[in-house]
Amino acid sequence: MKKQLISIAVLLAATSFTAQAYDGTNCKEPGNCWEPKPGYPEKVAGSKYDPKHDSNELNKQSISIKEMETRNKQRVAHLRKTGQFVYDVDEL
Repeated sequence: MKKQLISIAVLLAATSFTAQAYDGTNCKEPGNCWEPKPGYPEKVAGSKYDPKHDSNELNKQSISIKEMETRNKQRVAHLRKTGQFVYDVDEL
């Protein structure tokens, strides 16, 4: 009986140790375990890691989408008026 209790205690101690093993991260909350590398600043803006994106480069896609929607409206309007679909808007 005493051997069984000791073996159970050893087994419980071993399983609890593996469940609480250190995985190398310090999580603020479950699923939020990102850690910066040593030397990475707390605030990125103004540091050497700041990407300094150009606003014109960031807006290129939204501008092209607006132009595409304008061309599509012209195509649909021409299709409704004439009954012919013309892909090239310059031919309208």
